[in-house]
Amino acid sequence: MRSIKSVLTDAADTLALVTDSALLDAEVLLCLAIDKPRSHLRAWPDKPLQPEQLATFRALLEQRQQGTPIAYITGNREFWSRDFQVSPDVLIPRPDTELLIELSLKLIPADEPVKIIDLGTGSGIIAITLAAERPHAQISATDISVAALAIARLNADKHHINNVQFYQSNWYADVPDSKFDLIISNPPYIAEDDSHLQQGDVRFEPQTALCAAEQGLGDIKIIATLARNHLEPKGHLLIEHGYDQQQQVQTLFKNLHYDKVQTYKDLSGQPRVTYGLWNP
Repeated sequence: MRSIKSVLTDAADTLALVTDSALLDAEVLLCLAIDKPRSHLRAWPDKPLQPEQLATFRALLEQRQQGTPIAYITGNREFWSRDFQVSPDVLIPRPDTELLIELSLKLIPADEPVKIIDLGTGSGIIAITLAAERPHAQISATDISVAALAIARLNADKHHINNVQFYQSNWYADVPDSKFDLIISNPPYIAEDDSHLQQGDVRFEPQTALCAAEQGLGDIKIIATLARNHLEPKGHLLIEHGYDQQQQVQTLFKNLHYDKVQTYKDLSGQPRVTYGLWNP
C-alpha cells in the first residue's frame, strides 16, 4: 500500500505539466479523496492509503490533468475569507475581484440602509460579501443565468444572508427597485477573439460570463449608460474590467458625465476597477 507522501510526490510530478501549483493541487485533491484537512497530510506522511481512497484520488487527478480547474473539481473557492460553492455554471472567484469589495466598503456607511445592486452576480460573491459586511444594506443581485442564480442562492443560505434579493434579469431589466446608492459589477469584459480564452481555467468557465462584444466593452457600455437612470444623486458606480481597458472605460465614464472618475489597481498592480460618481 502506498503512503500519502509517495502518492503526493508522484502526483505533483504528473501535474507539473498542467499547473504552476502542482503540489498544492495534489494536496487539495488528496484531501478531497480521503476527506481530511491538509494538516492531516503533514501529520501522517507515511500513512498508507486504502485502495478505494487511491482510486478516488486517481479519478480526481485525471480531471485535473485534463485541465479542469481545481475549484470545479472541489466545488468551492474562498473569497474574502468565506467559502463559496461554485460550478461550471459560474466564474471561479478571483482575488482581483476583492478590490471591488474593498472599494465598496469605503463608500458604504456601516450603519445606514443603503441600496446596492450587483449586476451579473454569478456565484453571488460580491452581493453576499457586501451583505455580510454591511448588514443594514438592501442588496439586489441579478444574473441572466438561472443556473448561476441557483448557486448564488445556495451561497446566500450557506452564509445565512437575508438582505439580498436575487433576480433573473438582463442587467437592470427586471429589477423592481429603480434607484440605488451603489451599482457594482464584474461583467463580461474579454474580447471574443482573445487568445487567453484558449488557456488555463477560462477554457472551462462559462463564455457568456467572460466575453463581450465591441472588444470586450459592450456590456460595460450598457451598464454605465443605463446606470444614470438607476443611481441616486451622488450615487456610486464601480465596474471591474480588463487590465488593458482603463483608458476606454475612463473615457466612457467621462463622456457619460460621471464625476471623480478614477481607476484602481489590483493585487498585481494592473488597472482593474473604474469608479464614477453620478452627480446630475
